[in-house]
Amino acid sequence: MNKKILIADDDINIIASLKFVLADEGFDILAVTTPQAALDNLKTQSVDLILLDMNFQQDTTSGAEGVQLVEAITALELNIPIIVMTGWATIDIAVEAMQAGAKDFIQKPWKNERMLSAIDNQLALAKSDKKAQRLSQQNQLLTSQAHPGSRSGIIAQSQSMQTLLSTLDDLAKSDMSILLTGDNGTGKSMLAAYVHSVSTRKSHSFVPVNMGAIPESLFESEMFGHVKGAFTDAKESRIGRFEMAEQGTLFLDELANIPFAQQAKLLHVLEAQQFEAVGSSKSLHADVRIISATNSDLLADIKNNSFRQDLYYRLNTIELRVPSLSERVEDIPALAEHFLQSFSVKYHRACPKLSEQAIMAMQQYNWPGNIRELSHMMERVLFTCKKDSIDTAELMLTGDNNVDNTESLEDPTLSLDEIERKALIKRLKFHRGNATETAKSLGLSRSGYYRRLSKYELD
Repeated sequence: MNKKILIADDDINIIASLKFVLADEGFDILAVTTPQAALDNLKTQSVDLILLDMNFQQDTTSGAEGVQLVEAITALELNIPIIVMTGWATIDIAVEAMQAGAKDFIQKPWKNERMLSAIDNQLALAKSDKKAQRLSQQNQLLTSQAHPGSRSGIIAQSQSMQTLLSTLDDLAKSDMSILLTGDNGTGKSMLAAYVHSVSTRKSHSFVPVNMGAIPESLFESEMFGHVKGAFTDAKESRIGRFEMAEQGTLFLDELANIPFAQQAKLLHVLEAQQFEAVGSSKSLHADVRIISATNSDLLADIKNNSFRQDLYYRLNTIELRVPSLSERVEDIPALAEHFLQSFSVKYHRACPKLSEQAIMAMQQYNWPGNIRELSHMMERVLFTCKKDSIDTAELMLTGDNNVDNTESLEDPTLSLDEIERKALIKRLKFHRGNATETAKSLGLSRSGYYRRLSKYELD
């Protein structure tokens, strides 16, 4: 898309000259002749840079109107670079304009080379500042995760995973929406990040968002951003996840947990490829690749009127199921060894070896918690195993480790947190990992449910 420049000057001859020069360089031009018209247009339209005259008809020499307009634009917190112009150039006016928020100063009559150089420099700086803002807010809002940068970062020796990865490699070359399904803990988020890392969008952001962890009242603000003063607690403007992922990939995890009332808003953005921040009437372009994931049966949710059919078909240009760990037993030894080595480095502890009997036992185990359960088991066994070799007994695949053992909740030595964690795991298993049903059965809100998952490292 061409960059758009707003010109504010009361001299139509100046506007005509600027249009001639800038249009020839590929810029789109929006021209106004009064300060008020400039402000009105900025409230409804998106521009990339402002060329601003310092003197209008009320006062043709002092530059006061120009300074006031610079201050008014700066107060809108649009982060748009302003270059001021005047035929009555003095150092005092230049300093005052820069102090008010202008980025550069050009004297009339201008030299085209100087004008174009100033514009190019300010657009480049604005792009850099925008990228820095996105990265800053990603650090504030998103949970940092180590995502694989290449296929070698994924342990997948089984035929089912090799086939899945081969398909994802092909899909990464396109921009089509991908829906990943499968049980909790199977690595859907890791695979989504992998697709991004080998796609044409890899130089831009990968932005994951847990849809179940966003309170419904903040859905639009989190996804589309808000401007300062849009609501009571909006003390500063914030960009949303769509803008963070501009030209990159937006990963919608726990897809089935999007509130039904908000699904239509998400659908509209995906169809129109544009959105408005809360409190703003300006449309922003949404150039993002969507990958989503769920462990729910969305077709059943559609029948139950809890998920929109049109949104489902918008998101699943292709739907791929990620196999459970029990379906890829060939990967278990390598995965277990990987987790042991990782935790050994993290905790600075000697790394014991897995005995053949332990490996066989793990390959025969059902793994209701999938890869996440295996990771937690290896982390625990690194501390509980007192020998150089890990035997079957150290794995604790039965007894106290069996989350279905109801007597474990009656252990008088358990703390309240331990009891709550075990109860949460049991309820999750009963509802086969369905987040909505689990939260409902416990009488929890979705945000309350996800806070507990995070608290007990079950997310």
